[in-house]
Order: sequence, then structure tokens, then C-alpha cells
Amino acid sequence: MELVLGNPGPGGWGAILMCGEHKKEISGSQPDTTNNVMELTAIIEALKSIKFPCSIKVYSDSAYVINGFTQGWIYNWMKKNWKTADGSPVKNKDLWQTLYQFTQVHKIEFIKVKGHSDNAYNNRCDELARKAILTLS
Repeated sequence: MELVLGNPGPGGWGAILMCGEHKKEISGSQPDTTNNVMELTAIIEALKSIKFPCSIKVYSDSAYVINGFTQGWIYNWMKKNWKTADGSPVKNKDLWQTLYQFTQVHKIEFIKVKGHSDNAYNNRCDELARKAILTLS
């Protein structure tokens, strides 16, 4: 989950890692960023916390990130040397490449959840992101 105050502007991200009964919350912020950077960063930072290859379900309210994999955008960008359908450079290429590298280590299923709804985990990630932004002051 990400939150940016102004786009671009100060931004935060939060993630919850769960395995069985274990749960770990992580978050971070950047003083000048975009919502898309924070969305990618949340997932990348969560995946960095996983110490060995495994099967993972990534739940996110980010259509940008989820569709990047479920609709094959990333694979098309790679085939086109990191160009979009209109030939422009893919934004956040470095983050997309990092996230792709994790898909080569882990079996990852990307699942879209509705943002700002009754999903307790998504709401908690939003809260973590908001608190992370406050640390910038």
C-alpha cells in the first residue's frame, strides 16, 4: 500500500508479511516521490524480507502493479526493450526490473484487492504508510 501527499510529493508505503501465525509489519517513506514508485517499493521491500524461495501471494490495491504482471505488461515491455506500446520509455524501469527479479526467485501470485474498503490488512498498510510519511518532518 502506498500514500503520496501530492503526486509527486512526500510518500509512504506499508506492507504486512504473514506466514502461518507469524506477522511482520514494515514501512518506509521518501520525501519526493510518486504513488507508482511507492506501490512498487512496498512490494519490493516486502519481498526483500523473505529469506528463501517460496510461494507467495501478493495482495495489493495497485492496479498499476497487479496489471503489470496479470495483464502481461512487463513481458511486453521487456520484449520491446523497456518501451511502452506507444514507444516511450517505461517509467520506473529500475523498480520493475527489481520486482521481476523476485519473480524469478519466488513463485508469486499477484492479487488485486479493493482499496479504501473493508479489507483490514489493506487499511492497516495505509495506516503504516501514513505514519511513515510523518517521520519525514
